[in-house]
Amino acid sequence: MIESTEQLRALYAQPAERALAKQLDHLDVHCQRFIALSPLCVVATAGQACEMLDASPRGGPPGFVKCQSAQHLLLPDAGGNNRLDSLNNLLTDARIALLFLLPGVDETLRVNGTAKLRDEARFIDVFDGERQRPKLVIEIEVREAYLHCAKALMRSRLWQAEAQIARSTLPTLNQMIHDQMGSSAEPEPQADMVARYQQQILQEQGQ
Repeated sequence: MIESTEQLRALYAQPAERALAKQLDHLDVHCQRFIALSPLCVVATAGQACEMLDASPRGGPPGFVKCQSAQHLLLPDAGGNNRLDSLNNLLTDARIALLFLLPGVDETLRVNGTAKLRDEARFIDVFDGERQRPKLVIEIEVREAYLHCAKALMRSRLWQAEAQIARSTLPTLNQMIHDQMGSSAEPEPQADMVARYQQQILQEQGQ
């Protein structure tokens, strides 16, 4: 078992100079363009000491996360399951990490920083006319940013059509949750769930 940095480093070569030098302390023009095109990011938060970490997908139209400057991002909160795991974590530990993805692009963008939960009108108003006004906005101060190489997504073949899995391979989400809960109620059919979500999204967008 590996229990020290020395043991760990003995297994691997030193990182190339480029792998270290590419890390920025701000969002340059390429990072900002990447974010402006991204419809999906994964948000990681830590919360109180000794509790489990949290990673949550966040999606919207391309550019739903706004670059206010080279140091600041605005991430609107969207309707979800109301557990508020990520938001509660940020109240006790401001550290946040984001992984931005682009459909069809194997490179990703990693951004690390600190966050504040903002409900002032000047933050909420940024998202007027684009979707339902968020109840709050996560303001992120960027500390680290770097483009991640394509190898992970190339290995996974995530965007390759022939690698896609038919939804019918798995039970419906509701069936899986019912099994996990030990519920005997009739689960909602997948098609009904998708239609319900689509309607909720249209309502968010004011359509």
